Amino acid sequence: MNVLVIHGPNLNLLGTREPDTYGTQTLAELDAQVAAQALALGMEVRCVQHNSEGAIVEELHAARGRADGIVLNAGAFTHYGYALRDAIAAVGIPTIEVHLTNTLAREPFRATSVIGPVCRGTIAGFGVTSYLLALRALAETQP
Repeated sequence: MNVLVIHGPNLNLLGTREPDTYGTQTLAELDAQVAAQALALGMEVRCVQHNSEGAIVEELHAARGRADGIVLNAGAFTHYGYALRDAIAAVGIPTIEVHLTNTLAREPFRATSVIGPVCRGTIAGFGVTSYLLALRALAETQP
């Protein structure tokens, strides 16, 4: 199984960005944990990070025919990224929405996900474990 992990805006700043909210783990450290979990599950994984919505849409389009599943942390685009929502629906690849924090326990605008309805599921609030659980969910729900 080939899985594409997409990190959205500002996730390149993990480890230094609001450590009280997002922790001190860097994106490279997160990706290393994702790679180890993927290996244990017999998956091949590719991790990318983009700060622009258009670049994420391009990654989703390019995943057609290459990825069997997608793990997507769309960051703030989760709440208003209709182009991402449409791209997820268009490519037809099982996608798991993930968040490091519990978005429902934060600012009110974070309670709405425009991408959630076209994703297979959402996992939030468990830090890097949200990503690891998403990999497991993909592995256990694929035909």
